[in-house]
Amino acid sequence: MPHALAKPTQNRLQVLISIVLAMLVASMDTTIINTTMPIIVKDLGGYHLYAWAFASYMIFSTVLTPIAGRISDLYGRKNILAMGIIVFLFGSLLCGLSQTMLQLILFRAIQGIGAGIMNPFPAIIAGDLYPIEERGKIQALFSAMWGISAVIAPLFGAMFTEYATWRWIFYINIPICLLSLFFLRAYKEEYEPRPAAVDYGGAALFTVGVSLTLAATAFEKEAVWLVLSGVAVLALFVWYERRQKSPIVPLSLFRGVPIRRMNINAFLSNAALFGTASYAPTFLQEQGHSTFISGVALLAQSVGWMLMSVPAGKLIMRFGYAKLMIVGNILLVLSGIQLYFLTGTSSYIYMLLALFIQGMAFGILVTVTIIGAQQFVDGDQKGVSTSLMMFSRNIGTAVGVTVMGSLLTGAAQFMTGIHNLFLYGLIVSVLSLATSFLVPNETPAAESTPNAA
Repeated sequence: MPHALAKPTQNRLQVLISIVLAMLVASMDTTIINTTMPIIVKDLGGYHLYAWAFASYMIFSTVLTPIAGRISDLYGRKNILAMGIIVFLFGSLLCGLSQTMLQLILFRAIQGIGAGIMNPFPAIIAGDLYPIEERGKIQALFSAMWGISAVIAPLFGAMFTEYATWRWIFYINIPICLLSLFFLRAYKEEYEPRPAAVDYGGAALFTVGVSLTLAATAFEKEAVWLVLSGVAVLALFVWYERRQKSPIVPLSLFRGVPIRRMNINAFLSNAALFGTASYAPTFLQEQGHSTFISGVALLAQSVGWMLMSVPAGKLIMRFGYAKLMIVGNILLVLSGIQLYFLTGTSSYIYMLLALFIQGMAFGILVTVTIIGAQQFVDGDQKGVSTSLMMFSRNIGTAVGVTVMGSLLTGAAQFMTGIHNLFLYGLIVSVLSLATSFLVPNETPAAESTPNAA
């Protein structure tokens, strides 16, 4: 079957630098705007469009992920990733040049398209280049970049707005993107082309359906109608895809029990407590900690994540997928219990421990499900399977953050809202644990390590 394969002479270090840089800029731009939006709105006006500066990026970066993964299966990885980097670079330049809030929203959407194309490729290319035993270490590196970006992005935002201009939060992406493109030249792939038309109709229906659903996070009053409309379009999408010879999202993937159940677990685990990263700093700031110290607390989650990601590949070979997913979900429930018992006098160390345990949980769950998404499918479906797993996590995160936000803002007192949102997280984490017992406990065959420079 035709698919992209890394040549044995691949310089993996240069390729790794390229995809890590691409991941860095995409992850930074999900948070760097948080600390600078009040200043941007003061400069550009259009306060009533405030939420859309976030939503336009989030919607397109989410919806493009599985589409990019599928196209990479049809046409190879390198050119599609390069296109995503270029689109993101172009969108960043335009964002920096914005003169109105409407322009910024439009250009953030272009940025989101580039990010959506880039997002699945670190995991996809790592799957092409590294055997299972080494993939956990690479996933740990990826998680470190997300954790570091969550801390440094707001700091960069504050620094640029104080000492230069907010426009540099976008301009800084340009040299990083150029470096990523430079190192991407080292990526060599063999591809046997096959005649396959891109399913534009399916891509359009998928984009509209998911966009309407995610837009509910920006329009609270119209949320119900937007969700219902999105679900209706997605139902039409499923009907349409079943009749396509080369669907943009092969629904046959979900006929496999492991893939289907891993996607469900990925959705639930992220819907449960992945949003903690958005609200733990808020809690700490309410206690009187600075923005910097509150952000640094998230490094505890990253440390726990890396600690469990590194050995995950080898542990899968020994214990199988299901046992590790059960362990990961138990850790997630334990972190949920600890967060549920937060009080207004809980110490900074208490929060660090909860985040560390939660990081360990996601270090296991994310690594195991990504590897499973790649190992349970044929080579020519690895890209779309990997990106769909990421899509399930992204949708779960969007749902979780939205529900948590409504529970926090809808409460009469701040600590009541914190209690309610973590009660929700604990309940859904228990549901996630229950689904992990349904995953078949298969153990993958060992792979040979490529002879790479």
